[in-house]
Amino acid sequence: MSTHVPHLFTGLVDDAAVFPPGSASLPDAVAAHRGHRAAWYAELVGPLLVPASAVDDDALHGMAGGVVGLIGDTGVDGLPAALSLLAEDRITVRQVEVAVARRGEDPQPGLAALLTLAESWGLDVYAEIPLTFGLLGALDTVAAARAAGVPVAAKFRTGGLAAELFPTPVELAAVICACRDRELPFKLTAGLHHALRHLDPETGFTHHGFGNVLAATLAATEGAEVDEVAALLAATDPLPLVERVRSRRDDPRPLWVGFGSCSVRDPLTDLIRLGLVNGGYEG
Repeated sequence: MSTHVPHLFTGLVDDAAVFPPGSASLPDAVAAHRGHRAAWYAELVGPLLVPASAVDDDALHGMAGGVVGLIGDTGVDGLPAALSLLAEDRITVRQVEVAVARRGEDPQPGLAALLTLAESWGLDVYAEIPLTFGLLGALDTVAAARAAGVPVAAKFRTGGLAAELFPTPVELAAVICACRDRELPFKLTAGLHHALRHLDPETGFTHHGFGNVLAATLAATEGAEVDEVAALLAATDPLPLVERVRSRRDDPRPLWVGFGSCSVRDPLTDLIRLGLVNGGYEG
């Protein structure tokens, strides 16, 4: 069987191995990421995501000459020092991702601080915005900064350790359409462990499927409104999702930059099982 990652899936899955629920040690994550980069499915995989709190770990020396994404777990103020340490280790930072507010807080002060820093970095920056108070105003601020030349986009949380961190299909559809209306790319984080929407029997939480999100985003960019986008996010029948995605496999992925997964192989396995990617490997 020939192996090929269609253009639609290029860079879809960032390697978040060190983050929960996988929580790999940094040495193990660095070694595994080097394997992903050498594998036939390398085009599927984005950078290794590294928390700012770990940039002085000796294990990162194994990434010298490589590319990472920096996750600002120490906040906006901790980003400059982390970027400097990575530069000293000859590690290229492709993107910076950081939460600008907690749930219920006004995101504008955090956004202002991040945008001030981002203007001088020349890196892709993702501002994680809570799906609560001030969301639409924050999207307007990000869209205006992007139009002015700052390489900033939005990021949203789609899961976590509490039920309120999982947006409903309607809530997620609304924010996808809001980004579409502002021509604003976005990333997602947490909860997207498999292609199809599913109930986790251990936690009782219903997780969004990355295949659902991809089909829904394609529909949104084709002009679908919130109700149609939400229906695709809520679907559990793979057939209509797969057909919509299959028809666009050779196209660039619009709007949705991708997501981080603590397991690269889980989404890859789902894509193979759904017939969207041809290939195989020994697990």
